[in-house]
Amino acid sequence: MKLLLDTVVFLDAVLRPQDLSARARGLLLDADNERYLSIVSSWEIVVKYSLGKLALPADPQFFIPEHRNRLATDLLHLDEESVLQIPRLPPVHRDPFDRILVSQALVHGMMFVTPDTRIAQYPVRIAW
Repeated sequence: MKLLLDTVVFLDAVLRPQDLSARARGLLLDADNERYLSIVSSWEIVVKYSLGKLALPADPQFFIPEHRNRLATDLLHLDEESVLQIPRLPPVHRDPFDRILVSQALVHGMMFVTPDTRIAQYPVRIAW
């Protein structure tokens, strides 16, 4: 199964694994699953870090690729089809990063791993 990790899931997996649900932990540990981190999540991490809203033990330029590799997580680039999907989403969520991630999960047929219960209002498969 293809899994798209929400930004918070990636950060929790690295910094606070005890905060992951049992299901999320199992999905991440299952070697049969393909794990992806969107470039959009990297962007979100860098923006929040730069604004002083996210503390990390290392600069994002080192932190993100190191831990993405450690979690055996591939990078998902942002494509035009995913961007063009955004206006088709219902106005459930105002966070532009989450809307893009939902669009990517839909376009690429991925399960979106997120603790955000509002995401369930979108027509996307979620797990938590």
